[in-house]
Amino acid sequence: MAKENKKSDLRIGIADTGVDLVYEIEETAENVVAAVKAALDASKTLSLKDVKGREILVPYNKIAFVEVGSGSDRKVGFTTL
Repeated sequence: MAKENKKSDLRIGIADTGVDLVYEIEETAENVVAAVKAALDASKTLSLKDVKGREILVPYNKIAFVEVGSGSDRKVGFTTL
């Protein structure tokens, strides 16, 4: 049985600025997309938490775009070839 990846990489473009917010989220990509769609459909503030526990709040009318991808376990260290 494959281990489900519960981390997602998130990039949100902010309207009327050149700013992109980039975070790693402790949710599946499907859950993040559902949260974004719910915020946009209900005209509410998007609220998510990143892997460090920080809360991310973005007004729905300032969201220019959202990119969500599967997070990957980052490997650090040395190896022999």
